[in-house]
Amino acid sequence: MRRRYLALLPWLSALLLATPVLAEEPFVDVREFNIRRLLITNACFSCNLAGVDLSGIHLIGADLRKADLTAANLSGVNLEGADLTGADLTAANLSGAFLTNASLAGADLDYANFAEAQLYFVDVTGASMEGLNLAGATVIGTPISVGGGDEEYEDLSPTISPEEIWQIHPPSAPLFPSNELIDVPEQVLPLS
Repeated sequence: MRRRYLALLPWLSALLLATPVLAEEPFVDVREFNIRRLLITNACFSCNLAGVDLSGIHLIGADLRKADLTAANLSGVNLEGADLTGADLTAANLSGAFLTNASLAGADLDYANFAEAQLYFVDVTGASMEGLNLAGATVIGTPISVGGGDEEYEDLSPTISPEEIWQIHPPSAPLFPSNELIDVPEQVLPLS
């Protein structure tokens, strides 16, 4: 019986020595698994996608809350309606990306590249945006400003009423010329 255990000893030692190699390798495989999971289910909550290339992919309505997308290539990605709340997009490349009604609330967008991107009504509440690149980007309905501080925004643009506009540019002609009559069919006229 003792010989049986001694015969198994080389196998057990080989397994024990091989374990650290297996423990180091899955980091890359985990990201590949997460990419597959995202493409199949359109969701990857709190997953590691750091440094991956997802360029040109349609991720409409994707759930990427709290995902790690540090230095990921998301150029040309369609993120319409996507939820990236709390995601880490530090130094991510979103050049040419399309974001409509997406949520980047609480996301880390430090040094992210949004050059030539289209951002329509994106929620960026509480997002960190230091060093953001918006060169050539179209930003509509999204409260992103470049070069501002943390102070409250004060609108200093003048408020002009319609009367003041008419004083600046008076109407050239009335809406209905007074010398023309409007022809109304008889059936529309009220009975008197």
